[in-house]
Amino acid sequence: MAKKEKKQSTFGMALRQMFGIKPKKELSYQEEEALQSPLRVVVRNFVSKKSAMFGLIVFLIIFIIMMVGPIFLPIDLGYSDSSLVNIAPGYDMMKVPSEFIENGIRDIAPGATYGLGVDENGKVYTWGKTKISSAIDLSDIPEEVQAADIIDISAGMDHVVALSSDGELFVWGNDRLGQANFQMNSELNNALRQNKKVVQLEASNQFSAILFEDGNMYLWGNAAIADIEMRSKEKLEEGDTREPRQFQGNVAKFALTDYGYIILLKDGTVAYSGFNKDSPLLQFMPTELYDGSVKVVDIVATSQGAAAVDENGKVYVWGNATHGEKDVPEFEGKIVELYAGRYHLTALLDNGDVISWGDNTFKQSSVPDKVNNAQIETIYAGAHQNYAVTTEGKVLTWGLKGYLCGTDELGRDILTRIVNGGKTTMTVGGLAVVISTIIGIIMGGMAGYFGGKVDMLLSRVAEVIGGLPFLPFALILSNVMGTKVDPNAKMYIIMVVLGVLSWVGTFRLVRAQIFSQREQEYVTAAKCLGVRERTIVLKHIVPNVMSVLLVSITLNFATCMLTESSLSYLGFGIPLPQPTWGNMLNGANNSIVIQQYWWRWVFTAGIFGLCTICINLIGDGMRDAMDPKNNSR
Repeated sequence: MAKKEKKQSTFGMALRQMFGIKPKKELSYQEEEALQSPLRVVVRNFVSKKSAMFGLIVFLIIFIIMMVGPIFLPIDLGYSDSSLVNIAPGYDMMKVPSEFIENGIRDIAPGATYGLGVDENGKVYTWGKTKISSAIDLSDIPEEVQAADIIDISAGMDHVVALSSDGELFVWGNDRLGQANFQMNSELNNALRQNKKVVQLEASNQFSAILFEDGNMYLWGNAAIADIEMRSKEKLEEGDTREPRQFQGNVAKFALTDYGYIILLKDGTVAYSGFNKDSPLLQFMPTELYDGSVKVVDIVATSQGAAAVDENGKVYVWGNATHGEKDVPEFEGKIVELYAGRYHLTALLDNGDVISWGDNTFKQSSVPDKVNNAQIETIYAGAHQNYAVTTEGKVLTWGLKGYLCGTDELGRDILTRIVNGGKTTMTVGGLAVVISTIIGIIMGGMAGYFGGKVDMLLSRVAEVIGGLPFLPFALILSNVMGTKVDPNAKMYIIMVVLGVLSWVGTFRLVRAQIFSQREQEYVTAAKCLGVRERTIVLKHIVPNVMSVLLVSITLNFATCMLTESSLSYLGFGIPLPQPTWGNMLNGANNSIVIQQYWWRWVFTAGIFGLCTICINLIGDGMRDAMDPKNNSR
C-alpha cells in the first residue's frame, strides 16, 4: 500500500519559493486545477514572487521588533548623560588587552567610555572609546610617557594624568582649559622636584588633584566650572573668616566630584574646603562626619555626591545623590574599601564579598556571581564600569560595555530610540491609513453606487481636498498649535490630519471599482430581494473590490510613514524628546554629524529605508498576484 503523501503547508511552500527551492513533488495539471480558488491563486502568485516574500518577511521582522522592542528597551524621555555623548557603536569599553593582564596589573583607571592600565613594567595600555573629539584621541600616548616607568595613572572626563617612578607628572588629552597647567603651581612643582612621595593622584571633569605624603594637596585645571581655586586671604568675601589653606599638611585623602571635592583629614574627620557656600557637599554633609563624633576611614565621590565609611563600617552618603546612592543595601561583614562611579558605589567587604548599589542602567550595580565566587584582591570603579582583580591576576568586569548603535548628542542610546521611534512612526502611519481608508471607502462607495448629484458633490469635495498642498498646510497647522498642545496630543492630531487629507486616492479607486461592479448581476439580484442599498455597498460590492484596495492600503501605509517623518524631519511633526524616525534624522541634519558621527543617521535612515522598500515590495507583489493576466499558464 502506498504511503500517504504529506500535504505541503502554504508557509513551507512560501519559504521554498522565496529561496528558490523546488518542491519535492510537482502537482499534476488535474491536481492543480482541482485545488484552484481565487484566494489560493492569489497566495500562489504572491509567494512565487521572491521579492514580495522577502519584503513581507523583513517587514514582519521589523514590525515585531518595533512593537515588542519597547517592552525590553523602555525609554526615559528625560534621560541625558554628558559623559556618554556621541559614542561610536561597539562593545569594547571594558575589553582589557590580554598583554596587559599577562604582564601583571599595577593600576587600572576606568574612564567614562574607556579604560587605562599600567602593567608591572610601567607600560600604559588603553582600550574602549578613547576618541573624545575629532582631533583628540587618548590612545595617542605621548612618547615621553611610553618611555617612562609609570606607577600611577588616572582617567578624567577628557584628559589623563600619570606619574612616573622618578616623580615626573604627565598630562595628555584635552589641555585647552587648564588641564595641563600644573606647572603654573610653584608649590606643586617644588614638591615634584624634591621627589616627595605621592599617595594619591586623581583626574575629574577638566581638573585634577594630587596629594603628597606630607598631607599637602594641590589642584589645577578649569576653575571656571569647578570649585578648586586656592584663594588667598585677601580674596575672601567680607565676613568670611575661613583660612583657605588651613587643611594643608593635614589631608589624608581626597575625593573629586565633577565640580568640586571633599577631603579626609588625618584625624578622621571630613571637610569641604571649597568656597561655594551653596555646594550640596557642604550643605548636606552629616554633622557627625566633621564634628569628630565618628572616625572616618575612607571617602569617595560620585558625579555630584560623596560617601564615607567610618571605622565601624557604616556608610554615609550625601550631596546630589539622586540615582539610589543613598539606598545602601544590607550586608554581612565590614566594608574595607569603598569605590565610586558616576552614579553608583561599589564596596569590598572583609569576607571577600563585593556589593554595588545606586544607578543600575547599565547593570553596573548588579555584581555577577563570578565575582563573588572568586578571590578578589582589589577593585577599580569608574563612571559606569567596575573591574575586579582576582588573586590569580584575572580581571572580571561588569557595567557598561558599549552600544550596538552608539549614542546621540545627549548620550541617549540610538538603538532604544530607533525601536521606540519606530513604534511611534508605524503607529501614526497605521492609524492614519485606517482613517483615510474608512473615509475613502464610505465616500467612494456612495459616489460610485449612487452616481449623479451625489457623485458630483463628493468628487468636487475630493478635488478640493486633493488640491490642498499637504506639507505647507501641515506646517501652518503645526505652527498654530505651537507648544500649547501636549506632545502626545499632537501625535494623535497628526494621525487625524494625515488620515483626513490622504483619503482622496482611496476614494477615486473605490469609486471607479464600484462604477464597474454596480451593474453586475449579483447587485441586481440583491436589489430584487429587497436588500438595503447600504448593505449592498458595504457587504456585497466593497468585498469584491477589497483585493485592489489592499494594494492601495499597503502603499498608503508607506506614504503616511514618509509624510510623518518628513514633518518631523522639518521640525513640525511630533516634537522631541518623543522619538520618531523623522525627528531623529532631523537631529542628524548637520554636516559635522554626517561626517564625524555617521551612526546617528545611518542606522535610522537604513531601517526606515528598508521598511519603506519592503512595504512597496509587498504592495507590488499583491498587485501582481491579483492581476488576472498573471494567472494564465
